[in-house]
Amino acid sequence: MDFFAIVLLQCLICPPLAAQGRAQSIWRHELNGWRAQHALELPKPDGWLALVGLEWLQPGDNSFGSAPDNKIHLPSAAPTHLGVLRLEGTTIVLGPPSSTRPSASPAGFPLGFLIDGKPAASQTLHTDPDDDKNNPRLTVGSLVMYVIQRGDRYGLRIKDSNSAALAGFRGLKWFPPNATYRVNARWIPYDPPRTTTLATLIGTHYKQPVPGAAEFTLAGKRYRLEPVLEDPSEAKLFFIIRDTTSKSTTYGACRFLYTSFPDKGLAQPGKLVLDFNRLENPPCAYTPYATCPLPPPGNRLPIPIPAGEKRYHD
Repeated sequence: MDFFAIVLLQCLICPPLAAQGRAQSIWRHELNGWRAQHALELPKPDGWLALVGLEWLQPGDNSFGSAPDNKIHLPSAAPTHLGVLRLEGTTIVLGPPSSTRPSASPAGFPLGFLIDGKPAASQTLHTDPDDDKNNPRLTVGSLVMYVIQRGDRYGLRIKDSNSAALAGFRGLKWFPPNATYRVNARWIPYDPPRTTTLATLIGTHYKQPVPGAAEFTLAGKRYRLEPVLEDPSEAKLFFIIRDTTSKSTTYGACRFLYTSFPDKGLAQPGKLVLDFNRLENPPCAYTPYATCPLPPPGNRLPIPIPAGEKRYHD
């Protein structure tokens, strides 16, 4: 082969290789940035590591505070008697402690007790089933609390910015980035969209919309995963997945994967990138007080996916 042929061959080969190398570099940079941001979210003062309690409400009055005579016991830093949560059917009413203390506000609550940033007052507390972002926040000192609804059960979720889990946080564990586990999937829309019933670790069930399925090939075999639409206001698909690494190196119940919508939207066949390097642990991997969904049967893969986040606790 003469000199000019060699130069021509290099010109034909090098640009694609260089472009591929740049794409890999960009992918790794974006992945590492996402992982770093994910690690910053977890130890926030109101994040999952701050979760120190989940107390299920009983019909009638549920007093809460740090004193031992309360039905719901709060950390010792809380006032001895903070208030009463009265559960009547599907209604939760917040009232002051049964006896007024010298340091109480005009409404009868301890001073410094706030609801969504305002001094506490007797009121009915709003709850959304299986979605807590709009539920009123009750705060006092280092505590943030809110009522949650799971199925026909109601509970008080308690977070403490001084929790031991927050103080002991030392970062997350990840598999090394591996482009093999970044796959192009075929999006198969469902017409009409379907609904699935998700079970949770606490034994409740709730329904979620399933807009379609993602079909992909890994190690020469074809697999299919179904996402749900966790929040209709966000253009995200939510995959709840378990693979065989759950027996050894990853969280036993499941892991989560969030993706953008397919390239042609939800209603049309198209393509979707599944980057399993972004698999993340559910909140239940960090605290026993979370209420996580479990993967539907079709999302339990019979193969290992050694990518994404590893177990938080060994």
